Amino acid sequence: MAMPTHIVAVGGIVENGQGEILLVKTHHERWVFPGGQVEVGENLMEALIREIKEESGIDVEVSCLIGVYSNTGIYKWHDGTTDVPTKVMFDFIGKPVGGQLCTSEETSESCWVAKDQVLDMITSPAIRTRYQAYLDFRGEIHYMDYVTNPEFELKLKRTI
Repeated sequence: MAMPTHIVAVGGIVENGQGEILLVKTHHERWVFPGGQVEVGENLMEALIREIKEESGIDVEVSCLIGVYSNTGIYKWHDGTTDVPTKVMFDFIGKPVGGQLCTSEETSESCWVAKDQVLDMITSPAIRTRYQAYLDFRGEIHYMDYVTNPEFELKLKRTI
């Protein structure tokens, strides 16, 4: 039996004391909240703290889990040949505790955006849906199953 392959990833919605949300712009010209893949030997929160620091320069304290998401679609990477496996993503809320805004190999811009203006900047349907889950968070964890390619399709949405 072959062992299944999944990408495990984390995302961080970081809100500062002025009610602004940390966003980064990828080299694919899309605004997102920071996050990325969990590396071998990391736990989820270590990965999130590392990814946010790498992508934005901001040090964070992680406070709570707000969502678990499954991207159950398999699609081709930007090279057109490599299969991208299914993903399981965990979104957390965080607050900044230091650092300076900067860019990285993965980002071309980073900035703080008023909470009510974030959806004006995010164009990816999956990221918009996950940010809306943050806005709707009332203590219950959001769970969603979706595919992103060839088009975004929300297959299941509930709280747990």
